Amino acid sequence: MAGEGEAFGRIFDRHRDRIHRHTQRLVPAAHDVDDAVAITFLEAWRHRDRVRIVDGSMLPWLLVTATNVAQNLSRGARRYRALLLKLPPAEHHADHAELDDDGPASAALRSLSLADRQVVTLCVLEGLSTAETADALGVPAGTVKSRLSRAKQRLAERLALLNTTQPRPTHSVTSTPEEAR
Repeated sequence: MAGEGEAFGRIFDRHRDRIHRHTQRLVPAAHDVDDAVAITFLEAWRHRDRVRIVDGSMLPWLLVTATNVAQNLSRGARRYRALLLKLPPAEHHADHAELDDDGPASAALRSLSLADRQVVTLCVLEGLSTAETADALGVPAGTVKSRLSRAKQRLAERLALLNTTQPRPTHSVTSTPEEAR
């Protein structure tokens, strides 16, 4: 039992590429190839005491299993497509991200240099300490402090500039029934 994992690892290393090439020809989509290979070897591990060895090799059993796995994936993909065709077409709803921008603060942050954005996002938005940010960026803590100070200054300047150049939305104030009396 102790050596089964190591032996299985050697079998995997020996036959992985061959099973990969085999499943490439059989699966419905290229992104399914790695899944099919993984499922094939999972089945080999699950049924390791029942695997049929042919001429001292497990490869024929793996190829048959990979073929069955590919057929199952193809069948599942066909069922999924058939289900999608039966569904009524979806109503198109505009993406709220397309309707609303992120606002002046996000625009001002995006206008900063990469170094400034890094310290602002790590220290201010993510709440990391100066020391943690310094470790993450690979710079001294003093550098983080000075960058953060300058970045906040630039951010405030750009935010002020954006607020003066963009029209502010007007909100109607509605009174409550008590205030209307």
